[in-house]
Amino acid sequence: MLEYYSSPDAQKDFCASQLTPAIISIFMKRILIIIFCILFAGVLFAVTPITFVYSDEIDDLSKQITQLQKAMDDSKKATAPLESQLSSLQAQLTGIEQRVSFIETDLAKKKESIAKGYDKLTDQKAEFNAAVRNHYMKNYLASPLIVFISARDASDVTRLLFYQQKSAEADQQVITSIALTLTGLEARQKRLKEEEEKLAVVKEKLAGERTQVATVVKGAKDYQSKLSREIAEVSVKQQQLIAQKQASLNLPTSLGGGTMMCTDDRKIDPGFGGGFAFYTFGIPHRVGLNQYGAFGRAKAGQNYQDILKVYFDGISFEKKDNIRIKVQGFGEMNLEDYMLGIYEMPGSWPIDALKAQAVAARSYALSYTNNGAKEICTTQSCQVYKGGNKGGDWEKAVRETAGEVLTRDGQVITAWYASTSGGYTFTTSDVGWSARSYTKRVRDTNGDISTFQDLFDKAYDRDSPCFYAAQGARAEYNKSAWLKPEEVADIVNVLLLAKQDSSIQKHLSQVDKPNPDGAETWNHDTVKQEFKNRGGNPYNSISSVSVSWDSQAGRTTSINLSGDKGSQSFSANEFTSYFNLRAPSNIQIVGPLFNVEKR
Repeated sequence: MLEYYSSPDAQKDFCASQLTPAIISIFMKRILIIIFCILFAGVLFAVTPITFVYSDEIDDLSKQITQLQKAMDDSKKATAPLESQLSSLQAQLTGIEQRVSFIETDLAKKKESIAKGYDKLTDQKAEFNAAVRNHYMKNYLASPLIVFISARDASDVTRLLFYQQKSAEADQQVITSIALTLTGLEARQKRLKEEEEKLAVVKEKLAGERTQVATVVKGAKDYQSKLSREIAEVSVKQQQLIAQKQASLNLPTSLGGGTMMCTDDRKIDPGFGGGFAFYTFGIPHRVGLNQYGAFGRAKAGQNYQDILKVYFDGISFEKKDNIRIKVQGFGEMNLEDYMLGIYEMPGSWPIDALKAQAVAARSYALSYTNNGAKEICTTQSCQVYKGGNKGGDWEKAVRETAGEVLTRDGQVITAWYASTSGGYTFTTSDVGWSARSYTKRVRDTNGDISTFQDLFDKAYDRDSPCFYAAQGARAEYNKSAWLKPEEVADIVNVLLLAKQDSSIQKHLSQVDKPNPDGAETWNHDTVKQEFKNRGGNPYNSISSVSVSWDSQAGRTTSINLSGDKGSQSFSANEFTSYFNLRAPSNIQIVGPLFNVEKR
């Protein structure tokens, strides 16, 4: 293996050992040593620096891990860290791991490259030794005296000196090239070792952080699951109370189910300022055909089959025989006669909206009755039937689509429909029903959505009075759904208290109705005191409320509140559960997408 010397003294010793035979005169020996050693030692300063960019980056990754540890420690201190925060921790950690993996792979390539460089130098050892020997011999034979004596004339002297100079320069280039390669490899190997050592430290820290993050995430999710179970299990009667409150809203599931009584509370003055109203987009159940959406699409020029393809997945259009079905309170009749008496959409609407409704209603009737084997009811629990012939464009729509139904995989589908989806429809699984492959999530708009204003401008069902409304009211405050800042603060305190101590769940129902569990209902002051007793810092008033939402899925994801005790954020689901339980009268949030208005 080729030896090299990094210190000046070692270089001189090396040079001397190569260039001090007794046959060289003292004068020539000194000259050659000086020239050669200056050349060789200068290599250390002449080598072009090689940049190893990862050393600083590894240091930066180490700093990121330290920051990650702090964020995780902060998360541990929280009673129940938000899942979004935990996801952020995991994302940061994954990003660091990916970068470490990349650097590790790249360092391995560098290590392989350096090893190949050394192998190549081994092959060049003979060339180096020969170049040094030749350089010595040529310098010895290049004595001006010898050249002068051996030359025939002056021109011969000039020519010999020129050839000797060129030959010596060639040897010097070989020596210099190999020396440069060796010095560069040594520098690269040194930096590689430093980076490998740093990377090893980072990987060790990273392994520990991954374990800790996994523990925090599991703990938080276990806590959240426990809280959800306790809400569901401990508060069965409270859930029944919520269902009763929502039933009292009398919200029709379809246009035929009743008068659309939704009002815009933004136009109502409750008699106090600083209040909040919680506005829901659409009304239950948001599955299948969006009736007001069909209205908007028909006005935009879409035909009934295209409209139905928007709301149902993988469907085909088929013709079925006019079989007899059993209708509750009306006996048996032909399917097409039954269709004439359905009252699910205003007859004044565009004909393609009516045709879409007719095909959906016919499909629903066949599926619900299992091709006539079962009786169908006449209310919105099935679909609204009033008997006789509604006439007008409805009759036209029925007759022009006679026998036409929607099928999926050869089976007639249960073609659900709802009055107003609020810009988004959902699958049956999304709303807690049995899964049906032909239902789907639809962003029911005529363009991309990024803000609520976009939704107001582009949703096909925006003409519905229930497109955006606060649901519920109470006798006082001008029969509105507006809540005072202290009432919103009470809902926040109830939620915080329940998260801290789920054993007191039964005391947290709404204060203006009998307690469903037969227990004492804690009023606003009692809730605050109980929260203080458990180390909490209850709110007296809320000053601002905002929401975050997913414009693609059509769901509010979190709610953010600020008040006299700072700020809080909750997932939309947990806030809705306690809002619907604690809010007075029958004021409710009735869907996945909601917003907050302030007076």
